[in-house]
Amino acid sequence: MGGAYSRAMTADPHQLAADQADRHAVTLESILAVLRSRRLDDRAARTMATDLAAGALVDLRTASDEFRDSLVEPVVGAFARLRNDLRPLVRHGDLDVQFVEPPATGRALPGEVAHAARAIVRSAVLAFVDHGETNRVRIQWDCDGLNLLIDIRDDGRGELTAHDDSLRPIAERVAALGGELGVSSTPGWGSDLAIRLPLDPPALPESLDSVALSAREREVLRLVASGARNRAIAGELAISENTVKFHVSNLLRKAGAASRSELVALATH
Repeated sequence: MGGAYSRAMTADPHQLAADQADRHAVTLESILAVLRSRRLDDRAARTMATDLAAGALVDLRTASDEFRDSLVEPVVGAFARLRNDLRPLVRHGDLDVQFVEPPATGRALPGEVAHAARAIVRSAVLAFVDHGETNRVRIQWDCDGLNLLIDIRDDGRGELTAHDDSLRPIAERVAALGGELGVSSTPGWGSDLAIRLPLDPPALPESLDSVALSAREREVLRLVASGARNRAIAGELAISENTVKFHVSNLLRKAGAASRSELVALATH
């Protein structure tokens, strides 16, 4: 496995926390969907909501261990876990989620890619729901041997753009893995997210000396290397946290680093 999956072992703990927050958001949406359902009486709604909360607590306790142990996942198995993540929202909510499964012969996914792909889809579904007027979401995974290809489409207002704040966590995660994110929207017809995630980590430069960085990027890199978090960096440079996130995302992409820790290692090489 060696270099092919060293990225999974260097996952940013802050990113893991963000992924868990996404899981919590899906759970809360599911519980609310149960409690608001007109098809359930009070007793049944309470029972289902309690079951959802209990199941989420069990998942929370085991999520970190599962991630560390899942260095490689069959693509079909990874997709099945995604369906399981979204099942409560599908079963008890008003959202119709259509799943188009990847081919069973597709290449197995490195653990970090599988983990990231599920987090990306969960975030996208929540972004669609938050924008309102979304009744149907179509989720498709495919694999071309070198990349995991994800397509997520809704039937909402069709107002999402690549610069929408709700998509920023997705854009940062995709960029950190060396992937690509495309967003297309048609007013009144919905939005479509096309995502490509490489299955192999990019070759890392020996250091950042040979990487072309702007003056501002070098300032941000210096502060990241010192251990400063985004809020502190924003205060030091008198810029917004969103601008800091944008620069960090660019630094990760240019360095071919999968996490802040890898970026720091390269900066201090």
